[in-house]
Amino acid sequence: MGELAIKVPDIGEGIAEVELVAWWVQPGETVAEDQVLADVMTDKATVEIPSPVAGKVIALGGTVGQLIAVGAELIRIEVAGGGHAEVAATQTQEPTLGPAPPPAPAPAPAPAALKPVPARASPPAQAHSEAGERPIASPAVRRRAWDLGIDLRQITASGTAGRIVQADLDAWLARHPGAQRAPQQPAQAPSGVERHDEEAVQITGVRRRIAQRTQESARRIPHFTYVEEIDVGEIERLRAVLNDRRDGERAHLTLLPLLVRAVVLAVQHHPQVNARFDDEAGVLTRHGAVHVGIATQTEAGLMVPVLRHAEARDVWSSAAEIARLAAAARAGHATRDELSGSTITITSLGALGGIASTPIINQPEVAIVGVNRIVQRPVVRDGAMLPRSMMNLSCSFDHRVIDGQLAAEFVQAVRAALESPALLFIDH
Repeated sequence: MGELAIKVPDIGEGIAEVELVAWWVQPGETVAEDQVLADVMTDKATVEIPSPVAGKVIALGGTVGQLIAVGAELIRIEVAGGGHAEVAATQTQEPTLGPAPPPAPAPAPAPAALKPVPARASPPAQAHSEAGERPIASPAVRRRAWDLGIDLRQITASGTAGRIVQADLDAWLARHPGAQRAPQQPAQAPSGVERHDEEAVQITGVRRRIAQRTQESARRIPHFTYVEEIDVGEIERLRAVLNDRRDGERAHLTLLPLLVRAVVLAVQHHPQVNARFDDEAGVLTRHGAVHVGIATQTEAGLMVPVLRHAEARDVWSSAAEIARLAAAARAGHATRDELSGSTITITSLGALGGIASTPIINQPEVAIVGVNRIVQRPVVRDGAMLPRSMMNLSCSFDHRVIDGQLAAEFVQAVRAALESPALLFIDH
């Protein structure tokens, strides 16, 4: 018998290390070729690492939450034949975003040796997993199956190379409507009884990246927040009319694509707001293209998929693309390209938006537009007190490159477009 040291692969240009977010095997277990060994995370993407060979796991190269350099040993496997070898693993698919299921502890790694080992062909699709073989599935599919109490070995795979996809879970649930387990309710402590329990939660994966990025943004950027109220009665009425008259080919309009259009018009006259600032080089890059980051809440945490070239889209195109991006992010299917390159970000909590907020800038951008909830308030119009639908915009700016007057002018331009929605459909 020989040993194979599998190394962390080169996942993408400029990536020097990855975070280990889940192990799918343990020492002593037998693994099949192309079976997923571990999930690792880059800046924004979770990547599955498959085994290039069949064999028996000898040692794991790290613990969950550990940062591992590209090229370092990830796992050691006992294989048929003699001698020792090492090989870089390959990712099973384009990196996608998604939560990782509950991880398991791992022992220290064993030393590595040198000699390449070729990979063999992938297993066929449309089959149940054989006994002892771990099913092939993305982190999002594994998490959903875990939550539903479904053993993936029961699922017939329809994806490439025997991969189980979301549609396979849907088909299994349709055939077994009563099989999924009910969500567990947390135990309630008796009233009036002192509690001394505590829980230590390891911050890993997406949540760790969010913590690092928000901390870095708050530390490096002097935030300046400007809050303005907007009468959205007219645009809400227009939105209702457009939705009533839309045909089946057009997307349903929420306020968000209309706000995107207002931002596009505003940055035409205030290009400094649609920019990215390299504070180390001292260079502010103002972009003609408006790539709008749409802050989206997912089970894994807050993600920012990017609506590209909003300046070239109408409101229906923007609505359809926003819906597609949000669904991809929540399902764990968003690619690295869909999660990077924004020039300005919009964040909204909808009905939970509160009265005002102080959103943190998505560095290296220089502005973020925060949407608060719509409420009915009494407003004076022409000497009369009238009920109006009012909404606050809470926008934060990088005060190093955006002065207070410029920030106010930008927000007022957005306000003017939303309060006179006909302006949204006129080329400026």
